[in-house]
Amino acid sequence: MKKIIKKYRKFQLSLSPQQNLLYGFLIYTLLGWLLLCMPIVQKQMVPLLDNLFIATSAISTTGLVTVSIFDTYNRFGQFIVMLLFQIGGIGYMTFTSFILLSKKSDLTHWHQRILNAEFTMPKGFQIKDFLKSVIIFTFTIETLGALCFYIAFTNAGVEHNFAIWSSIFHSVSAFCTAGFGLYNNSFEQFAGNTAINTIISVLAICGSLGFIVVTDFWNRLSGKTKQVTYTTKIILGSMILLLTVGTFMIYFFEPSVNQLGEHKLMISFFQAMTALTTVGFNTVPLGGFSLAVLLVIIFLMYVGASPSGTGGGMKTTTLTALIAIMWNRIRNNKRVTFLGKSIPLERLYVATSIFMLYALVIFVSTILLAMSEDFSLQQILFEITSAIGTVGLSTGITADLSSFGKMVLIFVMFVGRLGILTFGLAILARRNKLTKRKDEEDLAL
Repeated sequence: MKKIIKKYRKFQLSLSPQQNLLYGFLIYTLLGWLLLCMPIVQKQMVPLLDNLFIATSAISTTGLVTVSIFDTYNRFGQFIVMLLFQIGGIGYMTFTSFILLSKKSDLTHWHQRILNAEFTMPKGFQIKDFLKSVIIFTFTIETLGALCFYIAFTNAGVEHNFAIWSSIFHSVSAFCTAGFGLYNNSFEQFAGNTAINTIISVLAICGSLGFIVVTDFWNRLSGKTKQVTYTTKIILGSMILLLTVGTFMIYFFEPSVNQLGEHKLMISFFQAMTALTTVGFNTVPLGGFSLAVLLVIIFLMYVGASPSGTGGGMKTTTLTALIAIMWNRIRNNKRVTFLGKSIPLERLYVATSIFMLYALVIFVSTILLAMSEDFSLQQILFEITSAIGTVGLSTGITADLSSFGKMVLIFVMFVGRLGILTFGLAILARRNKLTKRKDEEDLAL
């Protein structure tokens, strides 16, 4: 047994941080799948592929489902699903490292390398302090969210015992931007409930803003730093702008929302928020939305949340970097600057690569589903973008996908949670080697 453990440890150390993340999330997904396949967690028999779909959707914090979580799994099964999206939300390495720190053990260089790969952080952040902030903030917010949910659910007439479990489940789901719910129509029955809409929005925004912002503000308030970082300013500014534009686009251009009377502004904001934060809850059916508004939501899902948070997508900072590239190119500037700061060339390479890789995966996956499924192009594109962005919104086609279609979405959700660049580096990247300098050649564009 000791020899096996030693060989496994040696194998782990031989892997790159990105490969460790890939194998780690894969192992957690398979463990979750095996647990969900046990008859003792099911109310009714579930096909193996559907269990794998739910496990992947949970660990990736997506929220797309092929079966009803409430009708299919008992309380134990629902707890397993919640545990999976909790692990997926803050990262599996965070749990491992937190256990080490709780035992007063130092993080090894190996742990720190993987955590740096899992969380994209600006220079100057201390990984140990950052990790503690993640754990404390996560469980504080989730506890407060559960208490607020309980009050809101009981006031809305939800039965006491179910309200307790529902509050815990939905608080974790909202903060981890997982989008899993115990109501079969998401939160459509609470569309006009201001308290529940507000609680979900606050939890989702707290999770999707990213732990960089939380740590940054904590350092500022505690006097460790004099001002917030450039990254935090970009994250806050871009999120406010996108939420505002998205809300008013839905408010003015979606006919079905315009018929909702006094609640239409709140509902419009919620649908923009749920797409951008990638939380994936909805308070109105999306299947009846106009094509123009569906495209707005697709764009918000594509952009997604902020780096080092619980949300998915391309990230708001990536969009900012791309806009900066275009703006400076049009103005014929030799350096890419934004808000008075020059963005490093390496970050610009990463932003461009992420954008192109996301577009490539969406394009190929859309073609595959278009060949195998009998749905409209906008429905398929919406589903794929929701999966790669780990959002969980759907126009209602998920349960009706073929086995091949479900497998495509399983792959896309997994890649979306791992991160498209991390996945590419884990599969294709070679060890850093000194390469011979190549001759430069001009390329017409």
